[in-house]
Amino acid sequence: MAIILILLLLSIPAVTSKGSHSLMLLLTYIKGETPFPVFSVIFVLDDITVGYYNSETKIYIARGNTTDEDDVVDPNHLSTISDYVRGYLMRRSNHLRPANNTESHVVYQVLGLCEQRDDKPTQMITKSAYRGSTTDELRFFDGKFTYQGTLNYTAQEIKPYLELSMWRLETVYYPACIKTLQSYLKKRGTQVKRKVKPRVRLIQKSNSDSGGFRVSCLATGFYPRHINLTLFRDGQPVSDHEITGGDLLPNGDGTYQMRKSLEISADKHKYTCSATHLSLDNKLDVTLEYDHGEPFKSVIPSVLTVVALMVFGVAVAITSWKRRRADSIKSVYSAASTSEESVDTT
Repeated sequence: MAIILILLLLSIPAVTSKGSHSLMLLLTYIKGETPFPVFSVIFVLDDITVGYYNSETKIYIARGNTTDEDDVVDPNHLSTISDYVRGYLMRRSNHLRPANNTESHVVYQVLGLCEQRDDKPTQMITKSAYRGSTTDELRFFDGKFTYQGTLNYTAQEIKPYLELSMWRLETVYYPACIKTLQSYLKKRGTQVKRKVKPRVRLIQKSNSDSGGFRVSCLATGFYPRHINLTLFRDGQPVSDHEITGGDLLPNGDGTYQMRKSLEISADKHKYTCSATHLSLDNKLDVTLEYDHGEPFKSVIPSVLTVVALMVFGVAVAITSWKRRRADSIKSVYSAASTSEESVDTT
């Protein structure tokens, strides 16, 4: 269940950008006996989970807010719509399920996402997945539809399905989604519009696997999640095929982090990490400079320590030798003086 949810979320293209906001609804229908509700809906504003609803309790639960109940969704309206959508998902699931399928349960999910930019509606996407695999995607943008499907429909089968889907999307789902998005922004605007600056570090570590070194640019603690992180070598962007990492990961405090790494040898170059983010007035550059020997700086302290100990040991040995020699000479003079005194006395 959780894996299917993650895969479906990751498969949605990043449509939000600077100055835009989105509302995403993940609808899940499960047929069979499981510990999960038969039907559930998760509401996500930008990247914050703001609400949850399921067919067992039939109660909308606000999530992630620090104030009173959001009062964004009409419970009666939501209950009526969810019953209709649940029936639709059940019929679609039965239609997609093979005749000889004997699995104890199946999962059918639909992800709907609408976006507005600069307070103007821009687009909506719906994406479906059956048993963890994407079945189709319908996008409405600038008054036009784009459809992608992985099912083997004939032209006669797909035409009525698409016509009905496009009508629902344009006349029902899109307006309702945008209206709900705007209502959420009024209640949760402070959360999603906040700006937290990234902390950026350019660090170098030895790589025991390759015998070389790894230069990593790490940006963490930033919000919103959109960030551009670029590694430069001698002022030129490093090719993408040389870069590893670059995945956006969440922190526990609601902020995000991203790391990009580059494998290097003991060469002489100037490396720079550049970050641009909505919270920064200008780009943030962090530079790592070193000469030919600097990649071995981790070895230098050990070598210097050994040399210092050797020098100290030699110095101690010389001092001891001089002291023994002085004591020896002193003993010789002392013995000679005693002998002379004995001669004079006789």
